Amino acid sequence: MLAAWTARCGKAGGAMNIGYASKTLGLPEGRMRSLAMRNASDERLAEAIGANLSALEAVIRYCGANGIRLFRVGSDVIPFGSSPANRLDWAHAFGERLAAIGALAARNQVRLSMHPGQNTVLNSPDDDVVRRAVADLAYHAAFLDALGTGAEAKVVLHVGGAYGDKEAALKRFVARCRELDAGVRRRLVVENDDRLFTAEDALAASEACGIPMVLDVLHHRLNRGPGGRDGLELLDAAARTWGPQDGPQKVHYAQQAPGRRPGSHADTIGLDGFLAFAASLEGRAPDVMLEVKDKNVSALKCLNALDAHGTTAVLERAWAAYKYSVLEHGQAAYQQVRNLLKDKAAYPVREFYRLVDGALARPAPPGSARNAAQHVWGYVSGAASARERASFARLMERYEGGQADLVAVKRHLAKLAGRYGQEYLLHSYYFDL
Repeated sequence: MLAAWTARCGKAGGAMNIGYASKTLGLPEGRMRSLAMRNASDERLAEAIGANLSALEAVIRYCGANGIRLFRVGSDVIPFGSSPANRLDWAHAFGERLAAIGALAARNQVRLSMHPGQNTVLNSPDDDVVRRAVADLAYHAAFLDALGTGAEAKVVLHVGGAYGDKEAALKRFVARCRELDAGVRRRLVVENDDRLFTAEDALAASEACGIPMVLDVLHHRLNRGPGGRDGLELLDAAARTWGPQDGPQKVHYAQQAPGRRPGSHADTIGLDGFLAFAASLEGRAPDVMLEVKDKNVSALKCLNALDAHGTTAVLERAWAAYKYSVLEHGQAAYQQVRNLLKDKAAYPVREFYRLVDGALARPAPPGSARNAAQHVWGYVSGAASARERASFARLMERYEGGQADLVAVKRHLAKLAGRYGQEYLLHSYYFDL
């Protein structure tokens, strides 16, 4: 499998591969199930795992069909994977399905990864925290192993906390990393963070541990450190930590959310900033994982913007998913986009997303939201029963009177769309944005 990754990407001048993390908008069959620990019986765990593997299959097919070559699998794909609450031998019980999913990812050229949560801290001075971190890293590695992926499928980890002595904390990380099982260590990559450990710190840890380093672009902007390398020099230094067995270099890209605490990810990727970043690479083509609230929506946007041979048909497919979300925010932008797409010989990708993103960034006026909801209702009204029609009419009256919110209206419409098989609606962004 590794040969395929190396052949298709990661070379100077090649196409940039783009991906996203965990959740897929507009893909109801790709939603993962969660489980409360008090309900974690063997039977319910098996049901949840089976459902989550089906969801992962759907996401991989979606990524493959849309040219998205990276996907970060959520840690909860196996609920309580590293906890004593999960007593199932899931790798054995679901072995054939897991192997089939790994093969599906390979056929669709989707590079998988995972990223444990903030409680997985390898450099903690607390031995119990470290024990749980080691177990959690072993679980993540075991899941990727069960898929049959090569070492190009990585587990991303931050250095951790400083605990009042950053130098000692960094040394602890290196020492603990070296003690990890070789099968876990071959999957591990270390990432710079936005407050404590800079890119130079992560590089030092990477080199000392013999593992690759993921450069997080936003974290580096917020936490550079004095005298460190920058720009392409830093990117190339990080690239040298990726050996042939590790697959192409990976980079994390996010944009700062306006008005939120430093490090908060934006709701959507702004094209101007992303395209400036892509141009700054000067022909380098690392695999780029987007960290953004709207997930696959931004991944498709960036891919479309980079497409030198794009057509209006590409934007029309995007518009089909966006249209009722835009209409919810105003008729004017909705009409502007429709007019923009009338020229079938053009590819106005930047203007398309400028209009769409601008509309979605504005509050939805109640009248526009009502208009969009009524349009969506039109897809199911013919099949709805008299009771359902009366129920929707009452809900809209309550919404207009301020007794119900738009979330309740959209939840109700989503239920009806599912009941009556309205795939066009279910695979739009209307219920997610």
